This record gives sequence, C-alpha cells and structure tokens, in this order.
Amino acid sequence: MSEVIQSSMFTQASLEQLVAHILHEAKLQGATAAEVDVGSNKGFNVMVRMGEVETVEYNQDKIIEITVYFGLRSGSSSISDIRPAAIKSAVEAACNIARFTDEDEFSGLADKALLAFNYPPIDLSFPWHLAVPQAIEMARECEAIALAKDKRITNSEGVTIATSEAWAAYGNSHGFIGVYPCTRHEISCVLIATKGDDMQRDYSYTVACDADSLDPIEQIANTAVERTLRRLGGRRLSTRHVPVVFAAEEARALLGHFVGAISGGNLYRKSSFLLDHLGKPIFPAHIKIDERPYLAKSLGSSPFDGDGVATRPNVFVDNGILKNYALSVYSAKKLGMQTTANAGGVHNLFMSHGDKDQEALLKTMGTGLLVTELMGNGVNMVTGDYSRGAGGFWVERGEIQYPVEEVTIAGKLPEMYANLVEVANDIDHRGNIKTGSILLDEMMVAGN
Repeated sequence: MSEVIQSSMFTQASLEQLVAHILHEAKLQGATAAEVDVGSNKGFNVMVRMGEVETVEYNQDKIIEITVYFGLRSGSSSISDIRPAAIKSAVEAACNIARFTDEDEFSGLADKALLAFNYPPIDLSFPWHLAVPQAIEMARECEAIALAKDKRITNSEGVTIATSEAWAAYGNSHGFIGVYPCTRHEISCVLIATKGDDMQRDYSYTVACDADSLDPIEQIANTAVERTLRRLGGRRLSTRHVPVVFAAEEARALLGHFVGAISGGNLYRKSSFLLDHLGKPIFPAHIKIDERPYLAKSLGSSPFDGDGVATRPNVFVDNGILKNYALSVYSAKKLGMQTTANAGGVHNLFMSHGDKDQEALLKTMGTGLLVTELMGNGVNMVTGDYSRGAGGFWVERGEIQYPVEEVTIAGKLPEMYANLVEVANDIDHRGNIKTGSILLDEMMVAGN
C-alpha cells in the first residue's frame, strides 16, 4: 500500500492496488462479500468578470465507498483517507453496521457471470494541457468579444473555464476490479443585456471530454450575445392551449423524466407513472429510445455500471413501445427481473429523430410556443403531472414573433409522450441524454 498512500493522484495500477487492499481487509474482518467504489478527480476552474479575475479554484479529491456483506446483511461506509489505519477503521465501521442490520433478501453482489471482466477500452481521457494564466487570458478574450459585440450587452456575470481529470474504479469480492480514466472540460459565458428598463440574462456553454471538441471562444461569445439580446422585450401570454416545441437543450429534461419513470428505484417503490407499462405503447410508433455506452469522447460512456456489470446497448423504446426498464442489480432483484447494467443511470441515451432542423420544426408547428428555458421542478413522478415555469418565444406562421417570459407550461407526461409529433435533428450532445428539439401537439400555457 505504500505506493498508493504516497500518491497525490491515482494511476490505474495504484487504484487496482487500493481496491484489492480494501477487499482483502473486508475479508480479514469476516465479511462474506464486499464491494468498493472509488472516484477521484483533480482540476481547476477560473472565472473572469468584467476583465477581472473573480475566482481561481483548484480541486483534488477522492471518495471511497465501501460496502460489506454478512450473508444477507450489509453495511456501508465512506472515506477519503487512504492510509491503512483509516481504511481498516472504515471497513470495521461498515462491518459493525452490517452485523446489526436486518437481513434483506435482495442484497448482494451481481452474479459473477455478469461482471465486466473483459470490458472494452473507451477513449474518454484527453487531458487539457492548459495552465491557469492561459485559461484566464482565454476567459478574458471570450468576455471581451461578447462585450464589444453590441452596446446593449451592458454587463457580464462572467466567463468560466474548467478542466478536470478523473478516475473511476469498482471492485468486488468476485475478483473483479475495473478502472478507467475520463476527462471533462467546459467553457461558459453569462451576459446581461439592457434596453431601457428591461434587463435580461442568458448564456452559452460548451463541454466535452476532449478540449479539441470544444466550440471556439468566438462562437461561445457570439452565441451568448445572440441568446441574451433576443430575450429583450419579453412578454407574458394569456392562458391558452397551444403546440409547444422544446428546444434541444430543454428537451433533455423532458426525456430525463422518462428515464426517472423507468428507473428501478422508482418502480419498486411504486412511485412511477410507468409502473406495469412494459410492452405497452408510450410514444408514437416512429420513436425509438436507446443507449450506447461505448461511444468515444462521450460524457455518458462507461464500460461497466455501478455494480461492476458490463454495460451494453439497451433499447428502452422501440416503435413507441416500452421494451425495458433501467435496472440495477438490487432493483432488478426487487422486481423479479434481470439487471440492465444501469446502476448509476443510463449511458448516452438517444431519441430517434427526423430530417428537420429546429427552424423547419417551427414551420411544422405553425403557431405555438418555443421553450428555451425551464424553471422549477413541478413534476410528480407518481401521477405524471407536469407543471414548470418557462420562457422562450411566441411563434406564428412558423416564424418567431417575440420573446415570452413568466409563463407556466402544464400537462401530463403520459399524454405529452403519447402526443409527441416530431423530433428535430439538432441533437444536443453536451449531456448524457441526447435529443433534438421536440414538438408536442398541445400543452396548457398559463400566463396573465
């Protein structure tokens, strides 16, 4: 363990050694089985506002989650200290918890045959060799471009540049230890525009595993300016029922509610509006929703899930019909089903799309609301009731007419999904859920 103890940042070998040591310690203390999950990252972020450096933050941290089993009893502890004495104490604490908890017939490790012993390498680690002074100058340049673009851009809430390198590791007493590195880099620009008494705020950002895939700072600045200016002159609407287009970055949240509804934890707790819906139509027949866990340079990729189970491409919806739930080992046992390797969530979820871009989708809609901002979290996962604050643009004859603010959009998620008209091809790849803009045939828009 000496090499691990002295390491300020993990390597694959030191992580494997650390996990093996913890598992061995659990066995010495009498556990019949154990599993260890390690996350480690280092990096920095800088923020520049109005040409001045607001913050420079360095981070280097790690978290180690330890779970031990005594038959059907389990206990967990977490630490960040990797000295042998600290590890021994953490394992002892988990063991003490496990000895006095009630048995849970669904607890335990994944079957050995399901573990990712031969997991594929995925290109997810692309360190950005960027020094802090370089990051500061880049942020200043981005902000300067934005402020010089239009005199109505009167203020800035800052340009932030962040970079991090991380390691993920999982191991259990079946003899499996998996380790992989990943990186994440991001640039964001937040601006304020003023016209008379009207003041509006908006932003743009870019994020990627590989810094070479980030948008140029000129594009980030110009997009932030455009988005902020177009919000000036926002109006409220009278309450009405109209078609709605969710812009791609907000459509992610709409699809995220679907992911929550098919997640094992919500299902076995009977807190999902899609309980007992396997094999039933949820979306129109032209919709397919699937996950692709092995994509290079994708923020949602992973060779194994939080249970160490080998990830695989899953189809959750095909021809509109719900084909699979998203299950971990524990939730699958609770439901009498098989894990889908989704402990910790889905991996690169894609929704099928058509050939139209957002502009063409607005023409298909004709008259209605384009939603570019959502606020609040008014979603009931048990009933599917949906109500969120929104902002965006009023559209007539397929053309944007004016910005809209301070409205609420409402509906029921089962009906919204069933009445989805079309998905555009403007896929937003900046998150784990990847979809284009989505047109729904009708929602209630509550305003004045």
